[in-house]
Amino acid sequence: MQYDHIIIRYGEIALKGKNRKEFTNKLHENVARKLKPFSQIKIKKTRDRMYVHLNGEDPSIIMEQCTDIFGIQSMSAAIKVPNEEDIIKEAALYALNKTENAQTFKVTVKRVNKEFPIGSQQFNQVLGGHLLANTDGYTVDVHQPDIEIHVEIRQDATFITSKKVMGAGGLPVGTAGKTLLLLSGGIDSPVAGYLTMKRGVQVEAIHFHSPPYTSERAKQKVIDLAQQLTAFGNKVKIHVVPFTKLQQTIHREIPNGYSMTVMRRMMMRISERVAEKENILSLTTGENLGQVASQTMESMNAINQVTNYPILRPLLTMDKDEIIDISKKINTYDISIRPFEDCCTVFVPTAPKTKPKRDKVAYYESLVDFSAELEETIEGIETIEVTQKSSNDELDDLL
Repeated sequence: MQYDHIIIRYGEIALKGKNRKEFTNKLHENVARKLKPFSQIKIKKTRDRMYVHLNGEDPSIIMEQCTDIFGIQSMSAAIKVPNEEDIIKEAALYALNKTENAQTFKVTVKRVNKEFPIGSQQFNQVLGGHLLANTDGYTVDVHQPDIEIHVEIRQDATFITSKKVMGAGGLPVGTAGKTLLLLSGGIDSPVAGYLTMKRGVQVEAIHFHSPPYTSERAKQKVIDLAQQLTAFGNKVKIHVVPFTKLQQTIHREIPNGYSMTVMRRMMMRISERVAEKENILSLTTGENLGQVASQTMESMNAINQVTNYPILRPLLTMDKDEIIDISKKINTYDISIRPFEDCCTVFVPTAPKTKPKRDKVAYYESLVDFSAELEETIEGIETIEVTQKSSNDELDDLL
């Protein structure tokens, strides 16, 4: 007797209608990709859950691999047995004996297969009595038990579980189109990418690089952040923009107070061009209302003028502590605080306008012909593809 399956329960997918199959298929694909190095396992999806047949693999390691997959509400290690009373009793006793630091328990039977001869409530009592008679030191607590032995009697077999591990929630990555994430290298933008992925969106990234003012180590920091985000999806393409020449022109030709706004507008123009080329439907930023001069309502209004693409801002209403907490949870914080500057910290105006006017920004831009440099910048974009860290590497980290 042993735990030989993992039951994966769906989250929001369960609320979907006619397109539910699309979501379950994508979740199955994402789980299969993450567990590919475990060649012995078999994955079976049904309408309301997914089953991973372990074939000898450690259930705790397999569940650990799945905790970052969006679309999973919860998981449990399970024992699969025939729909026979004596074998179900044996499996329930095994599950109880495998628990640690528990003194009270509860048995919950769900009889999906109505042909099973014993009703749910009656079988609760039968199994509870069997467990009490064959163990020492346990008592029943139906309200707040230390452990709940859950018995689900289905058409083809019975599954016994004793512990629920929460998943990442959200929707499977790849079910809600693609977005282009403006990935700066700071704390905020990777968190924005993570939260967007949680809604099922596939992320590509764009990074504005200004050598020699920003170093290769700053560029590597962004690659490492993208690598960390692949844990929640698949690959991440990074479009690295050579921004130095254009940024120098902005600094030289645009009045000091408006240079930050014009720089952000140029970023949006370039991002839109990349999005068009890559068939991406939106842009995503780590902007947080009121955090810096370029993130006031007036600044956002002026910056948004140059694109009609939707701009997703998942951090808009969060305070900094909330964002930092998430960055630590997803293991991007220590990468983000590496002391290598990004282009947004280069040529910072001494007194940036916090309430820029659209007409003034457009007027200052009209005095300079940026077209040639803009095209040159777009032509020089380098694309890097970062793939998901293999489960073998993650397994080494666990061990």
